[in-house]
Amino acid sequence: MVTSSSSWSQALVQISPYTFSAVGIAISIGVSVLGAAWGIYITGSSLIGAAIKAPRITSKNLISVIFCEAVAIYGVIVAIILQTKLESVPSSRMHDPESMRAGYAIFASGIIVGFANLVCGLCVGIIGSSCALSDAQNSSLFVKILVIEIFGSALGLFGVIVGIIMSAQATWPTKA
Repeated sequence: MVTSSSSWSQALVQISPYTFSAVGIAISIGVSVLGAAWGIYITGSSLIGAAIKAPRITSKNLISVIFCEAVAIYGVIVAIILQTKLESVPSSRMHDPESMRAGYAIFASGIIVGFANLVCGLCVGIIGSSCALSDAQNSSLFVKILVIEIFGSALGLFGVIVGIIMSAQATWPTKA
């Protein structure tokens, strides 16, 4: 027989807020690095292919790879910020509403930063790919597409800003 205490909401409430915090921190760094790697893969493969036709593009189009790498750095920075939000709480106050709120805030912050950086890495990678291919055809297009790539990389910064704002809600109960 199923009772009302076996619902999903009851199961989620019984999970430690530290577990949610740790998963949020891991998602922040892991998914950000995945976005950076995916963007580097997209940009790098197009850059290598286009460099066969026009070898001159190789060095100046590395800026697209650097933009992709910045996405991973955003995730590392936020993971460090979220890690500093963790505080020791007595086991008797582990499931207090304040503890649960702090755990959920860090979890949500990590998810937002991770997935914003995943999308940012894809965006920068695709734009970097088109930048390399168009630069191989017409060198006057490089700066124009680079400006668009800068706007694409701003998506990751927006995710970082939202994540920092959300993590400000993470206050753990005092030990008293």
